[in-house]
Amino acid sequence: MSSTRTATTPDDQVAEFNLNAVKAEGGLDPFRFLWASKEDPNRRLTMQHMDGLNVWPLLEAADGGDHRAMTGIFKEALGKEQWDEFRKTPLPQYKLKALFREYQKHSGQESGESPASSDS
Repeated sequence: MSSTRTATTPDDQVAEFNLNAVKAEGGLDPFRFLWASKEDPNRRLTMQHMDGLNVWPLLEAADGGDHRAMTGIFKEALGKEQWDEFRKTPLPQYKLKALFREYQKHSGQESGESPASSDS
């Protein structure tokens, strides 16, 4: 005989934590940078603040290792339209590293730390 358990809490029970009430500790100002394209030598791209990114695609990307995690962050931070534009221009690795380092600094992250990393 099998039984199915459900983890429901009656509505009259007090919640231990209200995630709805959590606010960002600091500002979530976007990060802007210049990256020229053939069409626009002054092209400006805007990335959402790292703390404001949706974690679900980041966690999925992190399962693929560091490179996929970084790609996931850029993809989510830029949004689909800007991500597609960003990828049209060849990008040397040393520039990507510098961009990511500055984005981390802007977002208050330590080098090597990402939103998907644990505190342990």
